[in-house]
Amino acid sequence: MSELKEIEQDDNIKVDKTELNLAVTDALKSCYDPEIPVNIYELGLIYGINIDDSGIVNIDMTLTSPACPVAGSLPPEVESRVEGIPGVKKCIVQVVWDPPWGMHMMSEEAKLQLNLY
Repeated sequence: MSELKEIEQDDNIKVDKTELNLAVTDALKSCYDPEIPVNIYELGLIYGINIDDSGIVNIDMTLTSPACPVAGSLPPEVESRVEGIPGVKKCIVQVVWDPPWGMHMMSEEAKLQLNLY
């Protein structure tokens, strides 16, 4: 099967799953933890993105800690931003705690932004 599998929506618009994945990633890069000046994608808070053939996006993500002050607002913000992408029917965010988040999960870009070198 091709990685460029297309999703046919109810309105007969075809969306390239690879292109949709890139759009979801871009949307995630626009979400920030207000206490850290790095987006949640580069922070390593996104553990998985799965797009099914019907255009439903499932995202596994974590937070920097279970006591994170944005625990109630960040997952709905992620859902809202992703659902705003053409071709996405619905976004379901699952907050997971295993594995626990650690600074080693940050991208090189995030570490540079936070002066961790």
